[in-house]
Amino acid sequence: MAATVLNVIVAKNRQLGTNEYYSYQSGRDCCSAAAAPYNHHRNLLPFHGGKTLLAWRSGISSMHLPKYQTAFVKRPSIYYCNAALSTTAVPYIDKVDFMKLQNGSDIRGVAVPGVEGEPVTLTEPVTEAIAAAFSAWLSEKKKVDASKPLKVSVGHDSRISAQVLQDAVSRGIASAGLDVVQYGLASTPAMFNSTLTEDEAFLCPVDGAIMITASHLPYNRNGFKFFTNAGGLGKADIKNILERAVDIYNSFTDEGLMKSKREASESLKRVDYMTVYTSDLVKAVRKAAGNIEKPLEGFHVVVDAGNGAGGFFAEKVLQPLGANTSGSQFLEPDGMFPNHIPNPEDKTAMKAITQAVLENKADLGIIFDTDVDRSAAVDSTGREFNRNRLIALMSAIVLEEHPGTTIVTDSVTSDGLTMFIENKLGGKHHRFKRGYKNVIDEAVRLNSVGEESHLAIETSGHGALKENHWLDDGAYLMVKVLNKLASARTAGIAGGSKVLTDLVEGLQEPRVAVELRLKIDQNHPDLKGGSFREYGEAVLKLLENHVESDPKLQKAPVNYEGVRVSGFGGWFLLRLSLHDPVLPLNFEAPSHEDAVKLGLAVASAVREFPALDTSALDKFVQTS
Repeated sequence: MAATVLNVIVAKNRQLGTNEYYSYQSGRDCCSAAAAPYNHHRNLLPFHGGKTLLAWRSGISSMHLPKYQTAFVKRPSIYYCNAALSTTAVPYIDKVDFMKLQNGSDIRGVAVPGVEGEPVTLTEPVTEAIAAAFSAWLSEKKKVDASKPLKVSVGHDSRISAQVLQDAVSRGIASAGLDVVQYGLASTPAMFNSTLTEDEAFLCPVDGAIMITASHLPYNRNGFKFFTNAGGLGKADIKNILERAVDIYNSFTDEGLMKSKREASESLKRVDYMTVYTSDLVKAVRKAAGNIEKPLEGFHVVVDAGNGAGGFFAEKVLQPLGANTSGSQFLEPDGMFPNHIPNPEDKTAMKAITQAVLENKADLGIIFDTDVDRSAAVDSTGREFNRNRLIALMSAIVLEEHPGTTIVTDSVTSDGLTMFIENKLGGKHHRFKRGYKNVIDEAVRLNSVGEESHLAIETSGHGALKENHWLDDGAYLMVKVLNKLASARTAGIAGGSKVLTDLVEGLQEPRVAVELRLKIDQNHPDLKGGSFREYGEAVLKLLENHVESDPKLQKAPVNYEGVRVSGFGGWFLLRLSLHDPVLPLNFEAPSHEDAVKLGLAVASAVREFPALDTSALDKFVQTS
């Protein structure tokens, strides 16, 4: 009977509050001789206090899984596979297009089988090759001294594939001769921070860091973010690492894989780095409040972690500061995300935190994405601080500290936000491209040429401050918000979160804000063998020409992405997606009728492109 791995399933133990974690190997027989290096004597960390189990399947439903758990003999921290299960070896080194795993400055792929049409691309061998490639890249950058091995920290969010990938990453690092420091459940900002912290007791600073996460994507996805003390790696670095990974992957042998497993066990250390990270956040709030021990005493703040990695914020940050966190929800890590998508841009997620604030009569609500590099807030009346409002709030806080500074944002921010930043706050709004790394890099560039910038922030909730090493840290953004509450309390200003609401007074917000996605059919003959990117650029060029011939429309004089146009009291932006065959269309207007007029202007220009799916736009303009 040939065995293949079923899936990774997290079953909540309601009495103990733990997770049972079923490991998987995709598309191969893990008991085969070929797969042996990956499955005999594997050292697996407990997953969030749960127990690790290996489950197999051969033509059975997941309901029958417990019956097959007896195929494994448990040893302390070691798991052996009963090889009698399998009679046919399945090759585990498959051809992989590594370059397709690049997602801008991140790596993303499918890590868990079970979703139709989404084959697993982030297998353990692929992961090990990528980690080894990063280690080689890092060694070159750091010009490693052979007498002192480099250290790489590894952390992960709550995804169900996290443990398996963490072990594979650790083997890849060790195979390159570097030391591994595992953090377990962590946040993306903490991983970067570990390259800066100077504390030998916690083996810091590390030379590089890898965060295993796929942000808010579905449960079956996962990926990697990489850091040095210079910040997150860029697109060119990721491309370089993936090219190296191809060669490493193709040179794998059973003997080499067994060796990397031994090396990982010898060089691996485990550290509770989140203790250091959260302690720094607590110190930042206390300092802003004049070194008061519990500056948030009397404040009621609820947190929604969306079952991601952000649950620490309630217990490890807010409670030591004196805040009442009762009513906080979804703090337990659960990679199936059973309550809502952990995404501050998601309407269901924002409704959940808003409801929690109102039901608990809280002063403030805070919500994070899966790996805590994005956040949003809700005031005591249920008013949301996300997207343009969050940018306005952060701009008001930063411009109080740095008058006249430039605020860098992504391309889809509103005209009302520009007027708020420049006319009311006295700052400068520099609207740049989509992509958090693009926004951050542009702020860094402006500073390098003499234009002061202290905040780079996207409508998605990614926000980075110069004072925080340009790290996009959702928790640190909320610390800045808490600083404002605490300092207001110290100054004798009452009113709870009204202090925050007052900061965004005067922000003009559109009555209608719409985002549509116009997909390009890459198989359509109209592409004539060209790429979707070339086709999309042609669409934008024709739209640009169309706008220039229409006196009711005015093209933005300064624009770094797509075609941005003002008209009918509002604006629209049509741009090409960074990674996908899609043209996102954003528009804002004072009324639905004006929004339709903007939509018709776009529709009349793009109808000449049959490979472009304009059904969503057509439906919108027909509602007038």
